[in-house]
Amino acid sequence: MAILKRYAVRRVLKALLTVYLVATGTFFLVRMLPGNPVEVYINTQMSQYGVSYAEASSQAAGLFSFNPNEPLIQQYGDFLAGLVRGDLGESLLAPGTSVLDIVFEYLPWTLFSVGLGVLISFALGITLGMLMAYWRESWLDHALSLIGSLLQSVPNYLLAMLVVVFFGVQLEILPIADMRGAYSPGVTPNLSFDFLSDVMYHAGLPITIYVLTTIGGWMLVMKSSTVETLGEDYVTVARARGLTDGRIRSAYVGRNAVLPLVPQLAITLGFVVGGSILVEQVFQYQGIGYLLFQSVQRRDYPVLQGILLVVTIAVVAANLIADLLYGRLDPRVRLNGEE
Repeated sequence: MAILKRYAVRRVLKALLTVYLVATGTFFLVRMLPGNPVEVYINTQMSQYGVSYAEASSQAAGLFSFNPNEPLIQQYGDFLAGLVRGDLGESLLAPGTSVLDIVFEYLPWTLFSVGLGVLISFALGITLGMLMAYWRESWLDHALSLIGSLLQSVPNYLLAMLVVVFFGVQLEILPIADMRGAYSPGVTPNLSFDFLSDVMYHAGLPITIYVLTTIGGWMLVMKSSTVETLGEDYVTVARARGLTDGRIRSAYVGRNAVLPLVPQLAITLGFVVGGSILVEQVFQYQGIGYLLFQSVQRRDYPVLQGILLVVTIAVVAANLIADLLYGRLDPRVRLNGEE
């Protein structure tokens, strides 16, 4: 028990240190982007709306409380002080609006679309992976292995653009313009069937992209794990005892083969919070990735920092859960950590 506690404490401290280092790195990196928020705003007003430099500067002075000439170390000190209080500041482009309020407005849509896509691909992937393992070297195994390898190698943003170009523009099968956004304009969010069906209509394409680009990896990993499990002694003993194939598959093979994938699923779900910047941008789906892309374009430092911090915490927390889960299931991990 003492070993387990020391192992858990070390992992928690490591996670907190990681969050601090990433938050610090993010603070300085976003300020290395060309152009500060004031300059970007002035250039946008001049290029898109034909406003003079003097007028655009006057508008920026009234809008921004951000001082680009403030010493960087002072900005960093204010950032850390706010971080300790749990205050990520306010958006530069929406004064008075908390960064957390903005992040939590967009976050649920990413959790829904990417999270549902990952869970669907996981369920389908482990099912197809087991079929590939049981009928290995058959035409089904070869076909699914080829499909899985191809899907795994295609970036999600590339597949999203291909869907838009071929099915939306060339073949005109999908009404891409109508499917943009998280839900239709004028629709009031509620728990009615009409609203939920509208949400699924708009999230359908992003979810499909996430499923197609992640299912290949689950299939191939599950096949490998199942083949390894089928060679274990306890499976041979179960067959010798006369247990049915269905009983062996569910109680012995499937349960043990999927176990190594559970921590991987936890880590994958951690990345859900980050969403997919390019996929959400292609479909104009208002998730956290879409917000991140917009914040980079407008150099909204506090929102950028808030998004990346939330993503970091989610990923680090998922890795921490996976570490503690492994340490709980396999004592050798804890013992090796003590050495």
